[in-house]
Amino acid sequence: MEKEPIKSHEDLEAYKMAFDVAMKIFELSKKFPVEERYSLTDQIRRSSRSVCANLAEAWRKRRYEAAFIAKLNDSETEAAETQTWLKFAVKCGYLDVDTGRELYGIYNQVLGILVTIINNPSPWLIKR
Repeated sequence: MEKEPIKSHEDLEAYKMAFDVAMKIFELSKKFPVEERYSLTDQIRRSSRSVCANLAEAWRKRRYEAAFIAKLNDSETEAAETQTWLKFAVKCGYLDVDTGRELYGIYNQVLGILVTIINNPSPWLIKR
């Protein structure tokens, strides 16, 4: 069975994973205390969504290797930031340990994909 060709950023495995986990974080963060609304809740939602947004931007910048890698790096940093917020959410008791580990692990997978692409961007670039 052949893989479908990647036609947009939404076809990227890292994007699909990051989008799904960002939506899960959104749902889970609805239960965070109201006093966290303008801090942890906003931050974890913003950074988790930013992983996807930066991947979308990177996809559109594939004509320019440096710009492509820069946006992938931005996505990578947002994923790592989200992992930090997840750790805070667990330590503060807003997420149970198992859920925190599961979400953190998904971001490790996303980070692995991003680092692989960053280290070998050539197959992803648009040839002029």
